[in-house]
Amino acid sequence: MTNEPADGQGVRSIQRALDILSLLSEDRPLIAVRDIVAATGLAKTTVIRIVQTLEQSGLLWATSSGYMAGPGLWRWAHLARRGWELPPETQRLMRELASRERETVNVYVVRDVVRVCIAQQESPQPLRHVVHVGDELPLWAGASAKILLRNASPALLERVARSSPYGEGHVRRMREWIDEAAEAGFAASHGERENGLSAVAVPILGRAGTVVAALTLSGPTVRFTEERVSEFAKALGAAADHLNERGFDHPLF
Repeated sequence: MTNEPADGQGVRSIQRALDILSLLSEDRPLIAVRDIVAATGLAKTTVIRIVQTLEQSGLLWATSSGYMAGPGLWRWAHLARRGWELPPETQRLMRELASRERETVNVYVVRDVVRVCIAQQESPQPLRHVVHVGDELPLWAGASAKILLRNASPALLERVARSSPYGEGHVRRMREWIDEAAEAGFAASHGERENGLSAVAVPILGRAGTVVAALTLSGPTVRFTEERVSEFAKALGAAADHLNERGFDHPLF
């Protein structure tokens, strides 16, 4: 029996620390050691050792009721916000678009086999679609996916298809969607990923002319009639043209 390499142990320790930090959420801002043990399955001594290290680094803060996010995370959060936040003009454009069309506006980018929401402006209507900034959604369906995969390699499409409920055979359908969206200049989806949810998306182009992001309007399918889809596509196209003309100002692109 051979011992695990030191670098392997280090990676495992880092993953365990991240797993513990990920237990914190808005719904659970405090967590006790016993809860960490129950959630991770780790030995209590291991949990205490990791928690103490995180506390020393300022990533956790001990209270009488448990551990909460530490002040050290604030610096990282500030850096992440500055790096990912869209410029004021783009945010204003999204607010105006959501106000006019009365549906939720999102901007998505690709990360491996998922799409990540990097900006959102919620619909003013009580019944609306909400995705939090930072949320990851699949690429195997949805209006924005059909836009974002326009320049995807065959290898990436195959990987995306394998991540879907339909398997590798889904590549053919995705290619049809991508081609249809490229020809029309926009993409629409109705209940492809979630029943009752519809979306319309258009591309945002980088300086090289390739698709770097998708600008979308999404909401309940009942409001996304054929007429409204056409209107949404025009409104999104005008907004995207404005972004494309000035250059999509984002650190990633």
